[in-house]
Amino acid sequence: MAVTLAEEIMLLSLDDVSGVAKERQTAAWAVAGGILLDLVLAGRVSVDDGRLRVTDATPTEVPLLDERLRQIGAWCAKKGRAPKVTEWLTKDQSKAVKATVESLRERGLVREERQRVMGLFPVARYPEADGSVERELRARLRTVLATGPAHSARTTGLLALIHGAKLHRLAFPDIPRKEVAARLEELTAGEWAAESVRRAIRDMQAAMLVVTTATVVAVTS
Repeated sequence: MAVTLAEEIMLLSLDDVSGVAKERQTAAWAVAGGILLDLVLAGRVSVDDGRLRVTDATPTEVPLLDERLRQIGAWCAKKGRAPKVTEWLTKDQSKAVKATVESLRERGLVREERQRVMGLFPVARYPEADGSVERELRARLRTVLATGPAHSARTTGLLALIHGAKLHRLAFPDIPRKEVAARLEELTAGEWAAESVRRAIRDMQAAMLVVTTATVVAVTS
């Protein structure tokens, strides 16, 4: 079973040795956005005009995605309207991270280590157990950055999420951020997918900008 976009973002965030998540807060928004984008690509949800709708409740047979699809459907039904994407990302980002890390653990890609900080507070770390998937992912992203248009909509969507959440250093730690950002802006602006998918990406990027900016303000104030 292929890894999901959320799992790919999580693999980029988790330190291979310590298992600590780097750029944890902004990566969490991108993880939640990655699940939404996979559901959009699977034709299960739509993101349009900043609002989220379930278009097909048929399971995808991917447990991580299907649980989120079920929750989105129940949440939309409870609200009686199509909620804003920012509402869902705010509601789901921490839960999405936990579910995504657990999925990686079940796949054998990371392992769980429990420790106590200052001998008191229990924390879980998730160091690498099998690095083959992350190595392939990073090689694919570097190839796309270099070669441009000969790549899939799914990979470009991943780059759009990385760019929208400003996670350039996670994906390309050895390349100057300004150089990466300019290249990703160019790559993700073209006709690389159906208009509905590109529209969903734009709406999610806008939503992530709102929620990540609000998070930074809250932390620094």
